[in-house]
Amino acid sequence: MTENLESCGFPDGKRYNSFVGYFKRKYGERLQKIVLDAGFTCPNRDGKVGRGGCTYCDNAAFHPAYSTAGKSLHTQMDEGIEFHKVRYRTTEHYLGYFQSFSNTYAPLERLMQLYEEALRHPQVVGIVIGTRPDCVDPQKLDYLAELSRGNVLKGWRRSLSDGQVRTAPIVIVEYGIESCNDDTLVRINRGHDFQTARKAVMMTAERGLDVGAHFILGLPGETRKMMLDSCRMINELPVRSAKFHQLQIVKGTRMEKEYAESPQDFERFTLDEYLDFFVDMLERLRPDLFIERFVGEVPPRFVNETPWGLIRNVELLRLLEKRLEERQTWQGRLLSL
Repeated sequence: MTENLESCGFPDGKRYNSFVGYFKRKYGERLQKIVLDAGFTCPNRDGKVGRGGCTYCDNAAFHPAYSTAGKSLHTQMDEGIEFHKVRYRTTEHYLGYFQSFSNTYAPLERLMQLYEEALRHPQVVGIVIGTRPDCVDPQKLDYLAELSRGNVLKGWRRSLSDGQVRTAPIVIVEYGIESCNDDTLVRINRGHDFQTARKAVMMTAERGLDVGAHFILGLPGETRKMMLDSCRMINELPVRSAKFHQLQIVKGTRMEKEYAESPQDFERFTLDEYLDFFVDMLERLRPDLFIERFVGEVPPRFVNETPWGLIRNVELLRLLEKRLEERQTWQGRLLSL
């Protein structure tokens, strides 16, 4: 078994490809994301492709108190660093995480101003840009590629804890793809199809940028077989990392009403069922895909029920590793059969 694990390239001794371990090896230190709200919106909110936004979405449910539109990015960074210092006392450098809404949905000149403002913070070594696949174009991606090569912010330097000097900022683009099924994307009011996501990911990867993707497991109308079958399409995308979240029904959203009216359309998981299901997914995902997250955490006040209790992410990761060991399996196992 050890030989199999090592041959799959899991240097952290895990049975799946840990994003945290990869990040620390690549950049030489632990980096913490600081969530930023730069005042963006989305094209399925303002009428460009739709109204009302995604049916499951309430940004406040994953929005820390320090991150508030109207505050300067530097103020949000300073308050975010103080917030995270309580838990991550040895962290020296941070990533500005443009998370709220669609963070490339503005003219290029405005994006340049915001990204470069964040990167001027003395403890920031890079940015992560969360956005939709229909909110990028070649010009924006060309700029991001040049930014990541150190060709935009001349003289930008950060001294790392190991004595090395970084002369170009980290730039990661993270796409909310949510589902590989077009019928699902229509039902949740995304306003784009999977081909749009595939095209955006291809354009981004072709420019040498790190690409992440986000998927939700348990969206209405999707069976467990459909979700497992989507692994093939995910494997074909040139993404470096992926986040997976179980669907959580947030109070006040249109999905809350839909769930109340048609609960039979939703695939709901107990914790044990979800652990086994995600192991089933891992077995079908290519082993070089870094898993950044496999569950989501919404504060209890935003949901009507917490069927898994108040279990934290670190414990969930431990349970996932235990389940992989119990089943004597690992990420990508079924691809080699």
